Amino acid sequence: MTLTRAICTLGGVGLLRPGPGTWGSAAAILLGVGIDHLLGFPALVAATLLVTGIGYWALSVELADRPGDDPSEFVIDEVAGQWLALIFPAAAFWSRGMEDWAIAAYPGWIAAFLFFRLFDIWKPSLVGRADRRHDALGVMLDDLVAGVFAGICVIISGAIYHVIFI
Repeated sequence: MTLTRAICTLGGVGLLRPGPGTWGSAAAILLGVGIDHLLGFPALVAATLLVTGIGYWALSVELADRPGDDPSEFVIDEVAGQWLALIFPAAAFWSRGMEDWAIAAYPGWIAAFLFFRLFDIWKPSLVGRADRRHDALGVMLDDLVAGVFAGICVIISGAIYHVIFI
């Protein structure tokens, strides 16, 4: 397995069946929460930027001889999008200076995962437009846009929950 293929498949996670994208998102949640919890919110932001750049490079190499192809086993884009979705609830806790946030953050992590999967599969509006690009940028962009949509939905649903139930 080449380095770029290992990056694109997240070390083989993308080879798991069924639903390699869901497996990629699940692995991304665990890694992203670990980064946020152990290293802090700025490290999660930096890791998201780094994985986005490295993922784009690896996808560019892997897709160079396969134009129009977006193999389902390539899940590095799921990691970038899922981490982007995680940034929203992580930023909310970080901005409030909450140090012992782990238990309180579980619903946000679960919501980020579920909303991201919803938008990544459904591909509404801008997500679908990005997905129609059949190059490395399109592969990355559809998941990044899905991550933004998911993050916004996490914040909105969290605000609604607090208004109604707390």
